[in-house]
Amino acid sequence: MGGAGRIVAAAAALGLFAFVGGFVIFASSITRYVAAAGSGHADGIVVLTGGEHRLSEAARLLAEGRGKRLLISGANRMATREDLHRKSGLSPALFECCVDIGYDALTTSGNAQETKAWATDRGYTRLILVTSSYHMPRSLVELQLAMPEVALLPYPVVSSNFRTERWWLHGATARLLFTEYLKFLPSAARLGVAKLLGSREGSTVAGAISTQASGT
Repeated sequence: MGGAGRIVAAAAALGLFAFVGGFVIFASSITRYVAAAGSGHADGIVVLTGGEHRLSEAARLLAEGRGKRLLISGANRMATREDLHRKSGLSPALFECCVDIGYDALTTSGNAQETKAWATDRGYTRLILVTSSYHMPRSLVELQLAMPEVALLPYPVVSSNFRTERWWLHGATARLLFTEYLKFLPSAARLGVAKLLGSREGSTVAGAISTQASGT
């Protein structure tokens, strides 16, 4: 193997090491997520639909007065307002007065755009974000890309079938984490480029992820 070949092989090995190492760090951070009991109050609460207990947890935060209103983003178009009310567990009065439903978002980036429109319309600059723990890093990145001026307080929800202890021994959890890692990388790269271009100064994502991963 010539000198050029050795350089290519070394670069490939380094890239593979970085990719695998990044996945281990990503997965380990997610499995240390805890519900952010101390995340404080915000202008509003946003829940991204699609996972177990997300809506009920977001509804509980609303009932506790942690935000003025709740946005259910990416709701299934077959789900009526009455269906979502039943799943939320909220009183009829609180659901009627303080819950908004978004049906347009089909992806996480769509959630971000839907949330941006809602927050902008109401003048909100501080939001509690509720989604599954494995989905939180990518959600934070996408929402920060869409609205860098808004402070995001992550509230990760851990589903009952998600194994946080020795996740690498549980095939379903390991596959879910790896799939989410592959989706996270392009979003993170976009945020990195935006920062380098100087259009996303003051991002709160890195601090939010670090705080949640350490369980504080």
